[in-house]
Amino acid sequence: MARSDSMQVQTADSAFFRAAMQEPMLEREHELELATLWRRDGDQRALHELVRSYTRLAIGTARRYRNYGLPMGDLVQEGNVGLLQAAMRFEPERNLRFSTYASWWVRAAIQEYILRNWSIVRIGTTSSQKTLFFNLRRLRARLHGAEAGAMSGETRLTVATELGVSLNDVEVMEMRMVAQDQSLNAPVAEAGDGDWQGLLADERPSPEQVVTGMRDARTRSAWLAEALADLNPRERMIIERRRLHEQGATLEDLGRELGISKERVRQLEGRALLKLRETLTQRADVPSDLLAEA
Repeated sequence: MARSDSMQVQTADSAFFRAAMQEPMLEREHELELATLWRRDGDQRALHELVRSYTRLAIGTARRYRNYGLPMGDLVQEGNVGLLQAAMRFEPERNLRFSTYASWWVRAAIQEYILRNWSIVRIGTTSSQKTLFFNLRRLRARLHGAEAGAMSGETRLTVATELGVSLNDVEVMEMRMVAQDQSLNAPVAEAGDGDWQGLLADERPSPEQVVTGMRDARTRSAWLAEALADLNPRERMIIERRRLHEQGATLEDLGRELGISKERVRQLEGRALLKLRETLTQRADVPSDLLAEA
């Protein structure tokens, strides 16, 4: 965004904030009347007045989270989303002030927005991680002071105990909050053409490995076909039905089909496997589990 555009946005936000803070505070009875009109009759004007009057609540809450590096205007906007959610669910008959009820929704909406946008990597997916994310800075400042560098092991343990999270969660969150997102296209050095992406290792097989693997697979298939040809018809049928089909036949099924017991089928299968291993071993140094892999 150009500098002039950024200044215009800031000016518009400032004007909006000033206008919102000048909205009159609602008396309890009028607040209840507006909430009732909206909930009972769907009165849009009542909803707008209710939300507009408590935009100051969204602004005040957003200011508490302005140190997370996100635009103040966006935080307030999310706070207003929380206000609308609160208005949709508020029950006037419970005799509770709307501001008290809405404060939770405003804070939740702003926190969720921060967690979505603070980093390109999703963090704070559980309630304990969210608690840790929004309290680690405060506890770090109180326990660690303004000292630079990582917290000590004792400080981390104290933070974990106070927040009811694991020590590992504290260590991971501290590392995440200290580190910054970095583009893979960023240059490695100021005076250089290389970027970080160029340093990543390609873990895919090389073309030579792919070709070699295909050739070896064809060779093994040819050897296996020759070895199967050395078996008698019954042995070959048992091996093919038992080992070379995705859904292998059971001993009982083959025994019923061949008119023999399933124990006899097992014996024939074992003898056929032994013949195959002997034949393949003569052709090359082949692992004994080749047939299972094929």
